[in-house]
Amino acid sequence: MLLAMGLDAMFGEPRRFHPLVGYGRYAAKIERHAHADTRGAGVLTWCLAVLVPLAALLLVRALLPAWAVFVIDTLVLYAAIGRRSLGDHARPIADALGRDDLAAARIAVGWMVSRDTAALSAAQVAGAATESVLENGHDAVFGALFWFALLGGPGALLFRLANTLDAMWGYRTPRYLRFGWAAARIDDVLGYVPARLTALTYAAVGHFDSAVRCWRAQGPGWKSPNAGPVMAAGAGALRVALGGPAPYHGEWQDRPPLGEGDAPDAATIRAALCLVDRGVVAWLVVALLIGVAIHA
Repeated sequence: MLLAMGLDAMFGEPRRFHPLVGYGRYAAKIERHAHADTRGAGVLTWCLAVLVPLAALLLVRALLPAWAVFVIDTLVLYAAIGRRSLGDHARPIADALGRDDLAAARIAVGWMVSRDTAALSAAQVAGAATESVLENGHDAVFGALFWFALLGGPGALLFRLANTLDAMWGYRTPRYLRFGWAAARIDDVLGYVPARLTALTYAAVGHFDSAVRCWRAQGPGWKSPNAGPVMAAGAGALRVALGGPAPYHGEWQDRPPLGEGDAPDAATIRAALCLVDRGVVAWLVVALLIGVAIHA
């Protein structure tokens, strides 16, 4: 875990070819041939998209010596996490807001969120970026670390591939309402425990009382069973007001409030990144302590 996080800190995401980008193309190709408007087709396609690469990794690990497995697992975790990429995407938004360049901030936040950004105010841009940092703290960092701690490289791979398929197919649109059901539900199951550990982490390294209060009161009201606790606790930990109405596909959609306190701004985005970083340090310290205790 330390080596993978170190590689991520030094190099970030691969520039020329990101494994998850290549995987997305692989999954899209499978979907084109297997898509049907049924849950059964979604389950079958999910299995083809996830179990084949997972089986390949397990086979390679079974054929290699322990030191090579160590190297492969480290590289798999490095590919699965995206702590540095959060900053690479979020800091330009904060920088643009800091120099009052709302147009540039809207463009930059469009790379992080799926909502319409052209009509967002400065506070709404900051809120969208902060929400994305908090949610992706689970999706791209703590969730992968959790499953890596349980099952090694295969666990991190399983979680990240499932999370990628949810991002591709887990929408309630006419095309994916039935087909994407499996991708959405499996991602919910795999993320259930790490999401709540992420919420607890945000509380532990931020404003604890506020985080727990918002988690309990606001988390259950969010449409996603995992994103709700994560973002509510994160907003409370930062003591900032997030959530609320947001534009999607040309229409403003009502969303419950998250957190408490002042409206978000550029400093809030940076504070969210620091919150994730403090959480990573806490997880690595705990992992080291457990490792030492096991091998003592």
